[in-house]
Amino acid sequence: MDAVSVLSGVFGFREFRGGQRAAVEAVLEGKDAVVLLPTGAGKSLCYQVPAVALARRGLGTTIVVSPLIALMIDQVAGLTARGIAAAALHSHQDDDEQRAVIDQLLRGQLAVLYVSPERAVKESFQRLLRRTRIALFAIDEAHCVSEWGHDFRPEYMQLRALRDVVDVPTIALTATATPRVLAEIAASLHLRAPATVRGDFRRPNLAFEVQHLRGDEARFAATIEALEGAGLRATGGGRAIVYCATRKKTEAVAERLKQAGFAAAHYHAGRTALARDRAQRGFSSSRTRVLVATSAFGMGVDYPDVRVIVHFQAPGSLEAYYQEAGRASRDGAAGRCVLLFGAADLVTQRRLAERGGTGARREDALASIERYASAARCRQQLLCAHFTGTDDHPACGTCDACVDPAAVRTRRIEARETPTPARATLSSSQQQLILDAVAALRRPIGKLNLAKALRGSTCKAMHAHGLLHLPQHGALRDTGEAELVAQIEQLIAEKRLARRGRKYPTVSLPGPRSARRGDPVRSRGFIKTSNITIELETYRKRMARQLRWKAYMVFQRGVIAAIDRARPTTHEALARIPGLGPAKIARFGDDILALVRRHAP
Repeated sequence: MDAVSVLSGVFGFREFRGGQRAAVEAVLEGKDAVVLLPTGAGKSLCYQVPAVALARRGLGTTIVVSPLIALMIDQVAGLTARGIAAAALHSHQDDDEQRAVIDQLLRGQLAVLYVSPERAVKESFQRLLRRTRIALFAIDEAHCVSEWGHDFRPEYMQLRALRDVVDVPTIALTATATPRVLAEIAASLHLRAPATVRGDFRRPNLAFEVQHLRGDEARFAATIEALEGAGLRATGGGRAIVYCATRKKTEAVAERLKQAGFAAAHYHAGRTALARDRAQRGFSSSRTRVLVATSAFGMGVDYPDVRVIVHFQAPGSLEAYYQEAGRASRDGAAGRCVLLFGAADLVTQRRLAERGGTGARREDALASIERYASAARCRQQLLCAHFTGTDDHPACGTCDACVDPAAVRTRRIEARETPTPARATLSSSQQQLILDAVAALRRPIGKLNLAKALRGSTCKAMHAHGLLHLPQHGALRDTGEAELVAQIEQLIAEKRLARRGRKYPTVSLPGPRSARRGDPVRSRGFIKTSNITIELETYRKRMARQLRWKAYMVFQRGVIAAIDRARPTTHEALARIPGLGPAKIARFGDDILALVRRHAP
């Protein structure tokens, strides 16, 4: 069975995405490969498609080395849902469960087996490998091999021994590696003339932004603005992740967001396993809309509708930043990635690195995140250049440096010159000027745009909202943006201003308002255009609960949109829907067709 047949017949996709075909073909030709694809670009298919094809040729099992048990469990569930014989060996299983998996492996019944790097380097596991047919080794999160990577793990250095046990092709995959790290991956794993596959690191649906802020008050205001801009205080769709550098800060930010009215929780490695599981399940089900986390909430995170990623504190490297920011809007809808940056962040990261004994190699990494935050050129250009080693990437047109380069330069100057954190400290006359500006608005606007107008910004939003003609435009140009936002928040808290709207909150004077009509119904980041869409989403959730799967394992939201457009009436028509595949059609197809027929005109 060739790769294209597996891709369409098993996984339900008609064609490969960028980089996937080259990686799959290299492995099926018996070559080693190093694969660098950005977060959300489909790295797992680069080894899952060959694994199925090789197993059906009778060549044996693909061993996947993966660093997280939760990721293993999700991957196995997703594969078995597609009818693929997959399993994992991990410490959360009891002895009987582990023996059952080992028996399947030795009988040659598995196409894919996931193991941790710690287990993979054990002599006992390597003895098992010698007793069965192995077709391929896949090393996921391969940047962990490199001492120059952002998540070095010593066990990964020992994985080179697998080739001494079974001499089969090896594919190493990562979403975050510089050219230097890619070279170290190939050398450390003893890859032989590996094919190097680099994907397109552009994420055109994401708007990257850096705000230079001092003190937590300014950062709280900026975080709340970003979350409100995505409608996360309301009951609509979408989620957000707020990353912090320390456990203490994670707890403080989560508590502050709860006080501000957000459904927020926190996640870090210092919590009990039960508490972490509850936080993750609440976020997965969208009962919790905002998760405040350290980098412990990381690998394997795959939610399609995370509309905002806020870094309350800068991470320790540009690789870590892009991996975490890349978890935004994997469904292709618009997303926002906001990095809140200050010199204190570098001090925090140095302290954390020293505790971990990695201080020396962190300086280059810290320099990269500081260069990114301090630059006044396209953010996506900088990110792509960092990972590809080339500087020929087009400007994105959506980041802060592209949309309003003058404002980016101004914020950098203000960050250096303003030593005090933003607080609601404006005089009574300045507060009255804000109230007068709101009264003069022809239509409601968000508080950030109001602050920009008062400071005299001429960015596109000012033109779009007609704010250049506001009598108070530029009247508070000597006041910092974060300070203005904090003052507007204070006026709202004092009920001298009112917050209106759900999806996109705006600011207005208190008093009665007319109900909004005619807005499309939105849920989890997409417009519900028909009853079919609504019922398919309900069906997807119901089946996920029954099967104890995550909802995307039933089918993804893109499938819902495709079914709504195509209105299939036969199994053959369903087979043309990208992302379904035979196993899911066999399990869910009759229900889907019955649902579509109920709404036929």
